[in-house]
Amino acid sequence: MSQRQVLQVFEQYQRARSQFAQAVANLAARPQSIDTLRSAGVVRLLRPLLLDVIPSVRQTAALALGRLADYDMELAEAIVKAGILPQLICSLPEENRYYKKAAAFVLRAIAKHSPQLAHAVVQCEALKMLVICLEDFDPGVKEGASWALGYIARHSAELSQAVVDAGTVPLLVLCIQEPEIALKRIAASTLSDISKHSPELAQTVVDAGAIAHLAKMILNPDAKLKRQVLSALSQIAKHSVDLAELVVEAEIFPVVFTCLKDSDEYVKKNGATLIREIVKHTPELSQFIVNSGGIAAVIDCIGSCKGTVRLPGIMTLGYVAAHSENLSMAVIVSKGISPLSACLIEEHEDHIKAAAAWALGQIGRHTVEHARHVAVANVLPTLLDIFMDTSSSEDLKIKTKKALKNILQKCTYLAALEPLLHDAPPNILKHVIAQYSKVLPHDSKARRLFVTTGGLKKVQEIKAEPGSLLQEYINTINNCYPEEIVRYYSPGYSDILLEKVENYQPVL
Repeated sequence: MSQRQVLQVFEQYQRARSQFAQAVANLAARPQSIDTLRSAGVVRLLRPLLLDVIPSVRQTAALALGRLADYDMELAEAIVKAGILPQLICSLPEENRYYKKAAAFVLRAIAKHSPQLAHAVVQCEALKMLVICLEDFDPGVKEGASWALGYIARHSAELSQAVVDAGTVPLLVLCIQEPEIALKRIAASTLSDISKHSPELAQTVVDAGAIAHLAKMILNPDAKLKRQVLSALSQIAKHSVDLAELVVEAEIFPVVFTCLKDSDEYVKKNGATLIREIVKHTPELSQFIVNSGGIAAVIDCIGSCKGTVRLPGIMTLGYVAAHSENLSMAVIVSKGISPLSACLIEEHEDHIKAAAAWALGQIGRHTVEHARHVAVANVLPTLLDIFMDTSSSEDLKIKTKKALKNILQKCTYLAALEPLLHDAPPNILKHVIAQYSKVLPHDSKARRLFVTTGGLKKVQEIKAEPGSLLQEYINTINNCYPEEIVRYYSPGYSDILLEKVENYQPVL
């Protein structure tokens, strides 16, 4: 056999390995082929190809494993159990950029499924290799490594801490300064995933100088980058007053308010979320947002969108209003009640309605004037309808009941209370009666109206426990009227009158 014939055997073997790896990689991209590949034991067959002498075979085998792991958790677990991860990363520093990208893809595809699988990735010392990839010259390699680190960090504070301890944060901050938009996006997303778990992790990101670089990118025309930047700043600001103040000091306002008018719904939502995470901490931070024109921008945003995009804006108004009378009045003056009321009617999701009810309760709970503004907007009957709707969730009922109570306890606007007098269940009615008992003793016109609209008659029909607060309120109301008027509107009085008529002997 000639030398050429001998070499031909090796060439055929090499070609067959390459064709097999490529064919499996292509099949793994098609969901309909996955079960067949699984039953054929594809993971075991790909494993030796990761140590192949030909670089293209190694990287194609890694790509195929990544696609399989990405498809479902069972395959990702099979890859871990087969001991493939140490093999995948053992020679990573010497490999070319294509293999590094494929290896990072495998690690990301495994880590995304669960904290346990992400922990398995950390256990095989993959973080060291991902740090090497973050230092690579190629932006695609850096991007793949950032992405894998984000999927590990997002699961828990413990995994996030492991990512930080590997020395990744300064390198990720360098990545957000690179010119490539895709790399900026993924690095900002990973910084967000690290920051979200605890103040300490967020502080690590801050100490690496991330805030200033993130702040510069808020006006970047790329919507996906803006989403991630706003998300990262939100995750930092949410933990404490100090961190929120550091974010504010980066002079992100009023620039962030322009994001609330963005054509991208997620940019709007993340912009409103950032504002929410800042205003919730203190009255001073809320006042800063009010003074910067933020409340009007948030109200416009709520009015211009639908669904979950509205939620952070709704909660922002609630947090601002909760802090003080003046801040609540700022929401009222900026015409914040109307869009919140619209959310109660227009939205189908219970959690959005619940947030709107909570926010309205925060606005109306301070003084008589605050409650009047809410009541005039016809919010009370809407809240009552939602509370009494059998299809409302338990949380929504709790929130609407609390909002009704908050507003009613300050409301002396009787025109708004009157519909509730006839429709409210006992647990809400007692608050309505309480308000009438405060107003009627001092207002003769209100007393007359209370009789003509059927209010006094309704009060006589209420069965209250003797000695209860409700009975005290009813007694206070009854004491505002002559005894014969009260008797006239009491249940059964007409029967007594008729009986008197029947028993009356005419005087002829």
